[in-house]
Amino acid sequence: MDLNPIMLAAGAEIMRIYATDFAVVTKGDSSPVTEADQRAEAIILAGLKHIAPGIPVIAEEEAAAGRFPTTAGTFFLVDPLDGTKEFISKNGEFTVNIALIEDGKPVLGAVYAPALGKIWWGSAGKGAFMAEVSEGVIGEARPISVRQPEGGLIAVGSRSHGGAETQAYLEAYTVADFVAAGSSLKFCLIAEGRADIYPRMGRTMEWDTAAGDAILRAAGGRVETLDGLPLRYGKRFQDNDGDYANPHFVAFGHLSVSR
Repeated sequence: MDLNPIMLAAGAEIMRIYATDFAVVTKGDSSPVTEADQRAEAIILAGLKHIAPGIPVIAEEEAAAGRFPTTAGTFFLVDPLDGTKEFISKNGEFTVNIALIEDGKPVLGAVYAPALGKIWWGSAGKGAFMAEVSEGVIGEARPISVRQPEGGLIAVGSRSHGGAETQAYLEAYTVADFVAAGSSLKFCLIAEGRADIYPRMGRTMEWDTAAGDAILRAAGGRVETLDGLPLRYGKRFQDNDGDYANPHFVAFGHLSVSR
């Protein structure tokens, strides 16, 4: 299943709005939303309905409106514009994210950073790839994989979130450098072998992480909860949290990077 044409279409609409004096609205959970989020999601929903009409979609803006389709073992998770704060500040570090979930695992994912001109994708058993995008055309794909670190680790963290808890977690490791990045780019940096570890001690939703998680797993990495279990998807009707909310987690590169 090729998600990239849908990614490019959504990215083109996002960039069209990015060039304008767009308005920002605050949602009920105090997070910002723009016309770009809404228009990109509409494009993605239409595209997925065309290529996979029988697979339900959990999408961020639909979820914010209280619209959750019934899902079984297989469904899509969509974040049409991950890193809305980065979009608003116009630093370029925002992404389009689509993932396919099967039995709680992200088995296919694509992440597109339209302002940076880069796209990543990966699937279980087929590996992970990235390519440059120029004028809406994807260039030559190259395979990517996590690196085996030599010496200190390169940690990556959020540009918009973070704090003492993340720093405390990293004290257990020899960290040579820390890189800040927005949106799901953090997963992609590890998948490319440009970073080794990403602890996230703040709130995220499944659509924030699924696509990057799928790519990282396809590149040889993993994403675990703090008790060492793989991060799972489809967490609706949770007793201790909201629908599709993630617990704290850590993304790792090479198997040699472990607690």
